[in-house]
Amino acid sequence: MKHDRVIAFEPRERILTKAKQYVDSVETFLEDGDQAVSLLFKAMKLADDTLKHEIMVVLGSFAKEEIAWPLVDLMTDASESEEVRHNAAIQLSVIAPFLKNSQALVDRLVREIESSDAERGYHATYAMGWRGNTQAAISLIERLYDSDPRVQQSAVNALSNLGDNRVLDLLLDRLNNGLTEQKRVILFNLWRFHFDREKVVAEYLKCLRHDNPDLRFDALVCLGTITKVQDHLSVYRNCMSDKDARIRELALKRLVEEGGEIARHSLRPEIETLLDDPDMKIKGAAWKILRKHRD
Repeated sequence: MKHDRVIAFEPRERILTKAKQYVDSVETFLEDGDQAVSLLFKAMKLADDTLKHEIMVVLGSFAKEEIAWPLVDLMTDASESEEVRHNAAIQLSVIAPFLKNSQALVDRLVREIESSDAERGYHATYAMGWRGNTQAAISLIERLYDSDPRVQQSAVNALSNLGDNRVLDLLLDRLNNGLTEQKRVILFNLWRFHFDREKVVAEYLKCLRHDNPDLRFDALVCLGTITKVQDHLSVYRNCMSDKDARIRELALKRLVEEGGEIARHSLRPEIETLLDDPDMKIKGAAWKILRKHRD
């Protein structure tokens, strides 16, 4: 990398124009080296939300040590938009595992988590979730029971990112006893615990019998990410008569795309029933399947 001297007083438009060049071309950024890093730090204070996010990604990829504390500043700055603060939290969780010493960052984030400012606590909770950050586990577990539902959900994401198998049973307990929105976030994170796949699949199947249609739909979405349709034909048979149109549609879609000819043939009676479905999309899809099968 070159180490050219930075022009002391660059006009705002020049800084932003150059910053856009750097985020659009990694080669140009690398070629200009420290000068590029310095300019992007300047630009981050002047840029709109979209460019700020792009600058965070570039600096997070090539200047991890230098960007850590500016990201903390963005995350805790009440004058920044919600999107910028959340993006800063995400980038912190991405770069933290690569820092030479993350202890000071962990200590700061723990203080932020315990802040009386709900926004700071919410974003800091998310930022604490990086693989191997087990020293944050106790603080994050406490946040599972926070009075703010958003903090509860953020704690689920962060704990799932730790890569600690011991977290699974705790999350399953919250899946039974937590708020609905926390349960939904847990469902979308269970696939991470692939070491105990059978237990995870069992929870998805259990949630497919839940009274809440959102939880049933989320469980069906997630089930398809770790199992094959052929392994659960009876489940899809039941889902095709679910009261929720989203679930009937997804079950039919999975059957067509992944179930194979044998599965479609065995479930033909259920598909024929969908010809009278009140949802026109489902009715049309069923008609196309049966026509294709007949042809």
